[in-house]
Amino acid sequence: MDKLEKVERLRERANVTYEEAKDALEQAGDDLLEAMVLLERMGKTKGPERSTYSTDSEEQPEYIRVQEKVEEQQQSDPNFGHSLGSVIRTIFRLIKDTSFVISRKEKTVFEMPSWVAVLILFFSWHVTLPLMLIALFFGFRYALYGQEEDTQAANEILNKAGEFADDVESGMHHDNN
Repeated sequence: MDKLEKVERLRERANVTYEEAKDALEQAGDDLLEAMVLLERMGKTKGPERSTYSTDSEEQPEYIRVQEKVEEQQQSDPNFGHSLGSVIRTIFRLIKDTSFVISRKEKTVFEMPSWVAVLILFFSWHVTLPLMLIALFFGFRYALYGQEEDTQAANEILNKAGEFADDVESGMHHDNN
């Protein structure tokens, strides 16, 4: 690299005049690094900028607490995915923590974990549902046992189905007489 190229590079990097760059290079024996250090010592150029970073919230007024921001967004903008996820979690918890009971005349005929009943319904609904409906007319009743607040609504629906079957059956007996 010839002297002109060195002067040019030093001038660009140190943001000094050609004369200052030439003088610094002559004093440093044509060593670019030494010339740069010499210009820094003379105050002709600034050293590299230094940055500091901190995780302290008092030092950074624009600091946002992430947990608070997430909670704020969840409260102000509940989206469909969040709501659907909540419903699915509730259903899975309900299935996991309850038992499906089949009874007749207040006596338990059969009891199984709810997840087994769900699997049976899922894979053989075309057989299971008609059998369950027919069984209602022969006095069979269905219930879920688990935490009462979780099963109460489902048991009300199952009780109404049983009452409806009783009403239909008593209506048929009344019509036949």
